Amino acid sequence: MGFGRYVGARVLWAGVVSLIIVTITFVLLAAAPNPAIREAATQAALQGGDPAEAAQRERELRGLDQPLYVRYLDFLQSVYTLDWGWADSRSQPVTEALWEGLFYTAQYSIPWTILTVLLGPLVGVYSAANMYSWKDHAATGFAFFGYAIPNFFFGIILLLIFGVWLDLIPVVYDTSVPTFSLANANQLIIPVFVLVTGSIGATMRVSRNESAEFQNSDFMKTAKAKGVSPLRAYAFHVMRPTLVPLSTTLVGQLLALFLGSSLLVEVVFGIPGLGRLTFNALIAQDTNLVLGSTLAFTFIAVVGNLLEDIVFTVLDPRISYDDR
Repeated sequence: MGFGRYVGARVLWAGVVSLIIVTITFVLLAAAPNPAIREAATQAALQGGDPAEAAQRERELRGLDQPLYVRYLDFLQSVYTLDWGWADSRSQPVTEALWEGLFYTAQYSIPWTILTVLLGPLVGVYSAANMYSWKDHAATGFAFFGYAIPNFFFGIILLLIFGVWLDLIPVVYDTSVPTFSLANANQLIIPVFVLVTGSIGATMRVSRNESAEFQNSDFMKTAKAKGVSPLRAYAFHVMRPTLVPLSTTLVGQLLALFLGSSLLVEVVFGIPGLGRLTFNALIAQDTNLVLGSTLAFTFIAVVGNLLEDIVFTVLDPRISYDDR
């Protein structure tokens, strides 16, 4: 099996996984009571009408009186054609609300991801090259600090210091600021710093342990004996094999933070991104918007794991596609 066929197989498997998740979502949604039907029955009872008749009329309007397989096929068509319904809490289509949230999420998640991918392995390799020195202890202490402290608590502390006491950053995110401006960078620097400190810890520890194993290997000794500069030796003979096991940790760590911690960070800093959008939809019991945001996070996770498999294969040419 060549690389192209392997990537095609992984893409196909990602589609199967997304279909399974969408099916599970439909089953849970079908089994749960519909709040719109309950509200219609309650309104009919308060107005002196027949609650059962009002509930049945609401089921017919929403197509819930159709057979289960018909509803399932309609659900699949609406999911994969991005017809995700209407968000009552925002008075706009669900997909439009999600795109707006993704726009604000991308403003801090893109620089956060780039900084984590660049700094995590570099700090880990640097720490391994200076193992058991004060430089190693300083880097390890920083990594453990960021890994241990909760992101939302760290964000509140920094917001209190720099936003309230020093008045250097706005306390609440300002959506009227141009995207590519110093003012926008000023109000995003603390959220990005909080997420980087939370994600760099595990990345740095894995890269440190892996690179410590490779820096004393025979090929490193041969490279040094041939007069290869330390920078080139670590870049080509330590960094690349370190990235193979690190890719799994890196993608998993970034996805975990994106799906979980980003919600808390957006609530703390008032960023109207996907996390805060989901939080507000849960509070407002907006079923369509909650379902849409869940599907969006699901597809992001599936694509992230697909990229992880492809990157893992590209970094290690010794991997046989037939075995995978």
